Amino acid sequence: MVRRGAATAILTLFAGLPLASLAQSAPPPDAPVRFGILPLGGAFESRSDWDPLLAELSRAIARPVSVLSVNSYEALDQAIRRDEVDMAFLSGKMALDAVTQRRMKVVAQVVRHDGLPGYRALLLARKAPPFNSMKGLLAEPERWRLARGERQSVSGFIVPQLQLFLPNHIAMETRFLSEIVGTHQTTALAVANNEADVATNNTADFERFKQRFPAEAERLQVLWESELIPHAQIVVRREYPPELRGRVQAFLIGYGRAKGPKGDAERVVLKSLHDLAGFVAADNSSLQPAAKLAYQLAKQNAMSAQWVNDAARQARLSRIESGYAEQTAVLRDLSP
Repeated sequence: MVRRGAATAILTLFAGLPLASLAQSAPPPDAPVRFGILPLGGAFESRSDWDPLLAELSRAIARPVSVLSVNSYEALDQAIRRDEVDMAFLSGKMALDAVTQRRMKVVAQVVRHDGLPGYRALLLARKAPPFNSMKGLLAEPERWRLARGERQSVSGFIVPQLQLFLPNHIAMETRFLSEIVGTHQTTALAVANNEADVATNNTADFERFKQRFPAEAERLQVLWESELIPHAQIVVRREYPPELRGRVQAFLIGYGRAKGPKGDAERVVLKSLHDLAGFVAADNSSLQPAAKLAYQLAKQNAMSAQWVNDAARQARLSRIESGYAEQTAVLRDLSP
C-alpha cells in the first residue's frame, strides 16, 4: 500500500506508442509456461486460488506451468515488458497493452455466475457522515481522502476518471486531499478503517470483499456505479505454436463444464477465482471496448490539460487519433 500526495502531471494513457514488439523465437518445448496473475487480493492469495487450475492446465498441455504472482499492476506490467510472462490473466488496459505492444493474443474471456457481460466500477464511502454523499464529494473533493487503483486498473482508475470525475472537472490525481493506491481489497479496507473517505472499486471485488470482511463491508455504501465493463481475458504469447494456443483455449473453455465429481471440483476452484462460472473462447477483438475507453480518456485528458497554444493541443489529439487507429487495426488482425 502506497500513500502519496496529489500528483502534478496529467496522465496520458494513450500516446500513440509503437505497437507490437519485434518477433521473437518460440520458447523451447520443455520450458515452463510462465503464467502471470493480475493481483486481486494479496500475491499469495491470488497464487493459491489459481494453483489447482494451473496444475490441471499443465497436464492438459503436457508442459510445466510456473506462476508469477505480484502485488501490483505495475510489477506485472514490468514482468510482461521484460518477457518474463508467457500467459496471463489480465483486465482491459493491461490486456490491451500486452496484445498491441508485447505480441500476445487473447484466447479466452472469463464468465461470471451473474451472467452479465461485464462488471461495474464503484465508488465506496462510509455510511456515517460527513464524507458520505456524492453531492459533498463533487462539491469539495479537496476535503476528501481518496483510495484508488493503479493507473492501469480499468475499474480502479480509468473508468471512474472517464465517466465521473473528468466530466465534473475533477482530476483524480490532483484534486483530493491525499490518496492511497492499491488493490481493490486495500482501497475498501482503507475506507472501512477511516484511512480514506472514498474508494474506487468494482462490483465483482466488492462482492468478494463482503464475504471476506463482512464487518468492514457493513460500514460501507455505494455512492456511484459505472456502465458495464467487459470481463478480463487470458492472453498467450504469439510465439507459441497455434496448436499449443488451441490446446490452452480448449482446456479453459472446457474447465468446469463437465458433470460429476470432476466438474464439481473444478467449479469450486472457479468460484474461488473471483466467483467465475468459467471461460469462453475469445480473440483480440474482445479488447475493442478497452481500446475505446483508453482513447476516450486520453482525449478528455488532452482537452482539459493546459497547453501553450491550440497547435500543441491539436498535435496531441492527432497522435491520440493515429494511435487509436493503429490499435484497432491490431485488434482486427485475427491471423494465427
